[in-house]
Amino acid sequence: MNPPTTPTELPALLDALSDKADRLVLRHAELKRTNALLDDRIRQLEAERDSLRARLHEARARVDHLLARLDPPSSTSTIKPSV
Repeated sequence: MNPPTTPTELPALLDALSDKADRLVLRHAELKRTNALLDDRIRQLEAERDSLRARLHEARARVDHLLARLDPPSSTSTIKPSV
């Protein structure tokens, strides 16, 4: 427990409490700004990820198309080893 406060100590305690409250309000505002910046960055990274996923899908489709155009190797042909 805190010792009882005298009337002369009360203004100093209120000033200290007011200073702490002001710092808390400033810290809260700073954290809100930081959070907003981080939210924006998350949205940017998600958009970049989605774009990269789409590009990967398109590249895979092109590779699959090219592979489908290749002639399948005939089962009767044999590969002659080079000597």
